[in-house]
Amino acid sequence: MSRIFEALQRLGTEQSGVEYPDMVAVATEVFEAPHAGKFADRATADPTADAPETFSAMPGAQETAVAAVDFPSLQVSVTPASRLVFLSEPDSLAAEKFRFLGVRLRQLRQNRPLKKVLITSTIPEEGKSLVSANLAGVLAQRKQKVLLIEGDLRRPVLAQQFGLGTMAGLGEWLQSGSQTLSNIYKLEGPGFWLMPAGNPPGNPLELMQSGRLSLMMNQLASMFDWIIVDSPPLLPLADTTVWARLTEGTLLVAREAKTERAQLMQGLELLKKSDLLGVVLNGCSQSDHKNYYQRYSPPAKK
Repeated sequence: MSRIFEALQRLGTEQSGVEYPDMVAVATEVFEAPHAGKFADRATADPTADAPETFSAMPGAQETAVAAVDFPSLQVSVTPASRLVFLSEPDSLAAEKFRFLGVRLRQLRQNRPLKKVLITSTIPEEGKSLVSANLAGVLAQRKQKVLLIEGDLRRPVLAQQFGLGTMAGLGEWLQSGSQTLSNIYKLEGPGFWLMPAGNPPGNPLELMQSGRLSLMMNQLASMFDWIIVDSPPLLPLADTTVWARLTEGTLLVAREAKTERAQLMQGLELLKKSDLLGVVLNGCSQSDHKNYYQRYSPPAKK
């Protein structure tokens, strides 16, 4: 069980009487500082068919069908500062932890509908965008169609992490009135699709509550195996509550030495108990991690 969640669970029960869900099966730890090394054991999942480059959405009762959508491809430029370890350091401990998180999600959806996953945090700079991008990357490595949506229309950072700069994205589509999905790009190298936030609009919450966002998510759900939404933090904005209604589960990111216990508890109170999939501890400095490489790497050749 995550050490931070264990402390929160104990404190929350003692002080407020609130009992948080037992996260022993889903809570994990993700490290921002990668370690080099090879690992003998790899988590595996059921193979799926290769992802096609065109999509066809099934029409619903209140939506317009989108047929043969051909999203353009983009080359990305990833630097070590981006911390996209699934791509730049696939044999690192950090990448292994993200693969473990992907396995946990695949296990969870054996027992519940789970395709649209929300990644959020209580306050800014806890690493939710880092977790979102790396999680999308490891899920895409299983030959599944993965879409990463930059849902933070106020302070977007994902496109910059991939060296893409500012381009038309979610904000422009919400304002366009178009029924045809656009502003989605296939990232060559990472292997998944990205819908960036675009230029920050002046009225993000109003746009998100217009009904077009719900229509878009329904259409996208028939095109992709996974949809990962990198949302704004829970405090003090209301944007994340809109995304929570349109997704099927939430991962809450906390950062060691950054997130205060009271803030994280307040964030947990804002989430529906049934929506919370787990707590991801970022920037962990647990002492026994330094021995991971020696215990799990193949023996050195003589």
